[in-house]
Amino acid sequence: MSSSVTAQEVVAAYVARGSTAATAESLTAGLVAASLADVPGASLMLRGGVVSYATEVKAALLGVSEDLLKEAGSVDPEVARQMAVGARAACGADYAVSTTGAAGPEPHDGKPVGTVFVGLAGPDGTEVREYRFSGTRAEIRAAARDAALTALLDAVS
Repeated sequence: MSSSVTAQEVVAAYVARGSTAATAESLTAGLVAASLADVPGASLMLRGGVVSYATEVKAALLGVSEDLLKEAGSVDPEVARQMAVGARAACGADYAVSTTGAAGPEPHDGKPVGTVFVGLAGPDGTEVREYRFSGTRAEIRAAARDAALTALLDAVS
């Protein structure tokens, strides 16, 4: 992951390409969408986002399988993939990124603190990236936001 990726670069790349994006955020709770929306011109590429902190919201609004959530918990690569697919469909975007993970201070769904999955859905399919971040809760959430921005930029680069 390149720490030099900024929301401004993501917005510029999407606007230049005429592409749109959406977000589905759990542990980042809107940080990705807010970072994009802080950039002038973001309205040309940001379609919307879903903060799906609760498991029930992941299922109801993003179409994440209830059986998967019961069996694997919310910190899971397939959950991240389904979240991204659901946000892309719900917002009518070309691309969607999702974040789910354990920011701490305690493990979540049996996954250690710092475990993060970033999903990406686009016209050419889906992918999920797995990370192990360290630091405080705020640092892990910021690192997850940065990883999501990187995934969005990589998708159109």
